[in-house]
Amino acid sequence: MTSFAPWLRTAVLAAATLAAPFAAQAQSGTDYPSKPIKLIVPYPPGGGTDVIARIVQERFAALLGQPVLIDNRGGAAGSIGTEIAAKSAPDGYTVLFTLSSHTINPAIYPKLSFDTQKDFEPVGMVASLPQILVANTSFPANTVAELVALAKAKPGSLSFATVGNGSPGHLAGELLKLRTGTQMTHIPYRGGGPAVTDVMGGQVPLLWVSIPAAAQFVKAGKLKALAVSTLKRSAAFPDVPTMQEAGIPDFEVDSWYAAFVPTKTPRPVIDKLNRVINTVVREPEIRDKLLAQGSEGVGGTPEQLGKVVTTELVRWNKLAKEASIKVD
Repeated sequence: MTSFAPWLRTAVLAAATLAAPFAAQAQSGTDYPSKPIKLIVPYPPGGGTDVIARIVQERFAALLGQPVLIDNRGGAAGSIGTEIAAKSAPDGYTVLFTLSSHTINPAIYPKLSFDTQKDFEPVGMVASLPQILVANTSFPANTVAELVALAKAKPGSLSFATVGNGSPGHLAGELLKLRTGTQMTHIPYRGGGPAVTDVMGGQVPLLWVSIPAAAQFVKAGKLKALAVSTLKRSAAFPDVPTMQEAGIPDFEVDSWYAAFVPTKTPRPVIDKLNRVINTVVREPEIRDKLLAQGSEGVGGTPEQLGKVVTTELVRWNKLAKEASIKVD
């Protein structure tokens, strides 16, 4: 055995020497990406998150030089798909493309299988937009004031749909109840597409949802818009008032779409993905497509997105306690 020891040492050293450049290359991100990238969208097709992801998908792929494949994993207000992303290899080939429910879920789900901050690294914010309150066309109220009057006249008789517990729409609906002293029943769906379908069909009268999920149906007259949730009106629907303009004080719920990767993903990989995001959201064609859906391209650094996450975790936790929102 001892006669082979020098040969074995030489072989091991040679292998290590050959492997070192590849390891360094992987850590530096110079060979990234070398295969298709999976973009996990934790909502079903047709919802706002899916719509925005598909707007940027082709340009992401072109700039990265590899296919970018959307993998819809809906359920539990994004928690199911987010858990899958959290448990994925931290190599940049699985990217979570999610909604701002990413910072809401920890406030209302006591037993999440992932940690929003510890299990993910922020990459970059893609777009920001309001939630919109829409109604079935036969719904008797045409304004927020009429809706509130109807809700007060028949406490508990109205219901509103959202893309799920913990979604921005869910918080918008709870905030409306809190600010007006009304009682309405929340009906959570697995995504914007199914929720929109049922509200148009009359199964549920009201819906809080991100604008991309409802825009084409409002414009086609299949849904009627009552208000948006942000402090300023939407460029896509300039005639639709904000909730504050509609007489509801201290009302603001913003929605954003952003990319995250599993923690321990190499920083050069994160930086490359971030550069792609910032390039894409500045392109006139993409900006126009986003604006057509009532959203605005954002961009920015991973650190800026990280600050948003930290701030909103505190903000939504406070609101969840104030409105007694909790999901088992």
